[in-house]
Amino acid sequence: MAGHSKWAQIKRKKAVTDARRGQLWTKLLKEVTVAARLGGGDQDGNARLRTAVQEARSSNVPNDNIDRAIKRGTGELEGVSYEEVTYEGYGPGGVAILVEVVTDNRNRSVAEIRNLFSKNGGNLGENGCVAWMFDKKGLFAIDKSEMSEEAFMELALEIDAEDISIEEETYEIYSLPDHFAVVREKLENREVPLVAKELAMLPQNQIKVEGDKTPQLLRLMEALEDQEDVQHVWANFDIDADVLASQLS
Repeated sequence: MAGHSKWAQIKRKKAVTDARRGQLWTKLLKEVTVAARLGGGDQDGNARLRTAVQEARSSNVPNDNIDRAIKRGTGELEGVSYEEVTYEGYGPGGVAILVEVVTDNRNRSVAEIRNLFSKNGGNLGENGCVAWMFDKKGLFAIDKSEMSEEAFMELALEIDAEDISIEEETYEIYSLPDHFAVVREKLENREVPLVAKELAMLPQNQIKVEGDKTPQLLRLMEALEDQEDVQHVWANFDIDADVLASQLS
């Protein structure tokens, strides 16, 4: 899990300084629309929508935009019809990559994603070729400056965390997917400040990436994340934290 954690930490920091707010808002609002379409527009009865709205608000998406996205999802407003698709492939060094997409044009998305893999030393694979290497988990990250390790361990016991991890800059709590909303509520009720809360695809094993494969792999990861239809990119690489930070600086 550490490879994902290092990547996620650096990407979170980078997102603060990147001038890509419009692109981020588009991705967040797509998720709101899809969540409303699948589970209805009532946040109390739709945990996925509630999470999507919270994420949008935490990124300062205006409430009017969120409301319109919900109404597009429920059919109260006209709009494009989105579908969720997951693509699987391999990156430089044999790294397994999962790409979660929300698109209104599957043919366009798959062509663009296949091109990004090819241009950056990877290849798009068949459905199921790497998904088995990942487990879906609820992930909650807390900055280490917010509490001591002892306090974190007590917190994990209080909320019945399925698993935990202590990373270089964060404490991390993992839950079963079905318990994500419950664990999030427990943390919110305790006013625990979270730097991340998401349903993540975490790798069972990791592949060490070194040398010239490192910048090539990271170019592929960034290119995929910047593609307009892509919501999330998950991979099973392990890159030294200092090398990772220097490549993304």
